[in-house]
This record gives sequence, C-alpha cells and structure tokens, in this order.
Amino acid sequence: MYRRVRDLMEDNDLTQEYLAQYISCSQSAYSKIESGQRQLSIDYAIKLSSFYQVSTDYLLGLTDYLYHRLKMKK
Repeated sequence: MYRRVRDLMEDNDLTQEYLAQYISCSQSAYSKIESGQRQLSIDYAIKLSSFYQVSTDYLLGLTDYLYHRLKMKK
C-alpha cells in the first residue's frame, strides 16, 4: 500500500509537501505514511483516491485495477 502512495506521487511529479498540504497534515506525517511508519487513515485514503482519481481499493493494495469496475445490470 505504502509503495503505491509513493509511486503515484512520483508518477505525477509531486512533492511530499504538496500532498501533505492537500490532505491537511505535516510533511513529516506524510513522509511516515509513505514509509509505512504511520497508518494511512481512512480520511487520507479518501482524499488521495479522489486527488489521483483511483479507487481506495487500489491505494490499499486490494486490487491492481486503478479504477472501480462498474457492475452492469442485465
């Protein structure tokens, strides 16, 4: 999970400071999230998934799909 948060930041050429400000935490706290020293709270996971437009399941490592799959009704 933590690697995905870091990879998304790097892939989008963003800084820890920028993302920390976006999710309303300190840069130090964000750094600890990325390194796995601090748990990713539900609030932060929702903010990051919204920011990156990926599913929370992807952030949490529950799926390798970036986006939710919509189930179609027959």
